[in-house]
Amino acid sequence: MSGLGTARGPVLACGEVRTCLLPTRRAVDERTAVQLLRLRADEPVRTSRRPNRHALSPDVLTGVDCPLPTATGAKIRAVGTVTAHVGLDEGRVLQSTAYFCAPAVGPDRRRPWGYYLVRPGWLVPVGRLPEKSVTEGFLTGHQQGQLDVGSIAESLLARISRRHDLLDHDTPLTTSDTSLRWTAVPVDDGESATVLFTDLGEGLKIVELRLPRGTEPAAAAGLCEDLARHDWLLTTVADKLDGLRVGSDDDRAVLKVLRPLVDHLLHLWMPLARVDRTLHTAWEALEKQAGHSRQWNALTQRIRDQLTLQVLSSRNEVRPSG
Repeated sequence: MSGLGTARGPVLACGEVRTCLLPTRRAVDERTAVQLLRLRADEPVRTSRRPNRHALSPDVLTGVDCPLPTATGAKIRAVGTVTAHVGLDEGRVLQSTAYFCAPAVGPDRRRPWGYYLVRPGWLVPVGRLPEKSVTEGFLTGHQQGQLDVGSIAESLLARISRRHDLLDHDTPLTTSDTSLRWTAVPVDDGESATVLFTDLGEGLKIVELRLPRGTEPAAAAGLCEDLARHDWLLTTVADKLDGLRVGSDDDRAVLKVLRPLVDHLLHLWMPLARVDRTLHTAWEALEKQAGHSRQWNALTQRIRDQLTLQVLSSRNEVRPSG
């Protein structure tokens, strides 16, 4: 098996990333993170500490045999397995990803399960795959009875959240979950990687990737996890600052909003920390389009300025008269 657009590789990859705040008061340590993410007894949880603390569960496979969503309404049956895993950054931000890749053509009839199990993470169409229609249909959403990888990702988040023995469900700030639905296809020879990012509202973002030929689907999924994580951070901080009554007499109310952001989120901004080097240009393309880092820098500077004003105001209040 090879990467996107190669002779023996898939012609597209699709997936969905769910991102949320781990439901606990304090960030969990590495030992607890490993306990939370141990989804399989036969595979270890992978951890790293540089450039930040990260834990990644082993992959789990979900067998499916159902129609794929299509833009034209064509009924395209696919059989195989969807890959899913869960990641945790700094013991605080939880992400679940489910994704698959698909070849241009499959057998003209369904094969025994053994045929599909030796191709983990592949959904093989029965017959020819209408690539453009499936790509567009996947992004616009599934209909009842069609493949729904978002529900696979969501079920893993629910599985983690049910660990009441490890989580107190007393979060330091209220946040909203986000979903990032993505597709990846190979670019034509001589073209550069591109990223089209669209915010559909209600916490749903869609990303259309055109990546270099040979890109592994797992690398594309890693890029989208990075995009989803930083978009969630940006969305969360921006929402908290929206409508903040700066300059009001109630400084404690302002501090109540700002302090959790500083304590739990501001240090998590670290784009490309674990993204395949060949895909760094895709993030750069997104920065030109959406300017995530520029907005983040502006928001964090606003928070620091407000905290500085809070300190100066407090000093003036306690300064002795005379």
